[in-house]
Amino acid sequence: MSTTTQQPGHPATATDDDGRALRRIQVGWYINDWANAAFSATVLTVFLGPYLTSVAKEAADADGDVHPFGLSIRAGSYFPYTVSFSVLLSVGAMLLAGTVADRTGRHKELMCGFAYLGATATMGMFFLGGDRYLLGGALLVVANLAYAVSVALSYAYLPGLASPDERDAVSSKGWAYGYAGGGLLLIANLVLFQGHETFGLSSGTAVRICLASAGLWWALFTIVPMLRLPSRAGVLPGTTPAAVRDEPAAGSLRELGRTLRGMRRHPLTLLYLAAFLCYNDGIQTVVSQASLYGSEELGMDQTSLVTAVLLVQVVAIAGALLLGRIAHRYGAKRTILGSLAGWVVTLALGYFMPAHQPAWFYALACMIGLVLGGSQALSRSLFSHLIPAGKEAEYFSVYKVSDRGTSWMGPLVFGLAYQVTGSYRSAIISLLVFFVIGFAVLLKVPVRRAIEAVGNPVPERL
Repeated sequence: MSTTTQQPGHPATATDDDGRALRRIQVGWYINDWANAAFSATVLTVFLGPYLTSVAKEAADADGDVHPFGLSIRAGSYFPYTVSFSVLLSVGAMLLAGTVADRTGRHKELMCGFAYLGATATMGMFFLGGDRYLLGGALLVVANLAYAVSVALSYAYLPGLASPDERDAVSSKGWAYGYAGGGLLLIANLVLFQGHETFGLSSGTAVRICLASAGLWWALFTIVPMLRLPSRAGVLPGTTPAAVRDEPAAGSLRELGRTLRGMRRHPLTLLYLAAFLCYNDGIQTVVSQASLYGSEELGMDQTSLVTAVLLVQVVAIAGALLLGRIAHRYGAKRTILGSLAGWVVTLALGYFMPAHQPAWFYALACMIGLVLGGSQALSRSLFSHLIPAGKEAEYFSVYKVSDRGTSWMGPLVFGLAYQVTGSYRSAIISLLVFFVIGFAVLLKVPVRRAIEAVGNPVPERL
């Protein structure tokens, strides 16, 4: 084994043994996406929104309102409001966990610990039934918070998994693994739900089994990254890690304050982050509220919803890999901008989508899948170039505020639009503002200058 010292966070390529070890670590990182994508696909995107809404309606008063903690809200707005609340709580948790991870070097332990907390809460959704909307909301808050923290910590591994010019491809492959894993479980859940009578199950019981299966899947496959990833992000074969300090949380809180203040020294990174937080909040709201829109506004049954999301998962695999190839030729920034234009068109078509027409709904699902995986994978890899060395977990914790199911502005706007108008079409079209503003801000980001400003090597194509 070579003892050549390399800069932490850069992949080792000194020997064949190093290369094999690196590929083993990469696969462990890919399987982490395979594991947690089940929560995003099965729980957030398909089953929980319509089911928790139906549970809330069961508990609603004559005016169709529920009253959690004395507040009066429409039962149809309960799910998006709960998602927003869970994300607001997760922001502080992600930032603190990222700071602790960077200071102690225990990225894997924290990542897997939160993964198992989220998996346990998700398995607990089996007990959601009747009018237990408060239990459903509590489990959603815990699971979504744990999911957010776990995924943010997994992102911190990306800068050390590939060279700058290979990072788009590695990130895209990770997303492809995620969609493949989420899609495979969805197939099994579709079989269960469609044949629930054959299995002697009610539709509600079948949904609760599907929800719990996502937690079980998440827990089982998290064993692979536990065995393959190094404890500290960026510590790879052939590298010599910098020293870390094993300090208590109080010290991490002080460090977090310094990090947040220090971010002002990198205004171009913050400008990119602002663009991402805006447009990806729109993306994540579409993902998390699509099944609610399909069931309540377009009249789609549960089988059609699961089929549509399965289409999204399958097409997103190809979309992530395709946009990764396009980015290799034209650069990540241009490719992301093109995908945002595709999102605007897709959202507009969704607004005019006729009700009770599954074929049109499936076509819309394919359009979403085509731009979904690539836009997110490339955004992640592009941001990895803009992070100062040694601050990966902390910066990705801020990034994760609006990534893969953790958006809060979009669901809040979506819920308010429905609260005011009573129409999910008005709610869905209100999300256009996130894509338009995000596109405009990203257009103004000088990516090459931003990478140079944090002292990172510049990829050949941007």
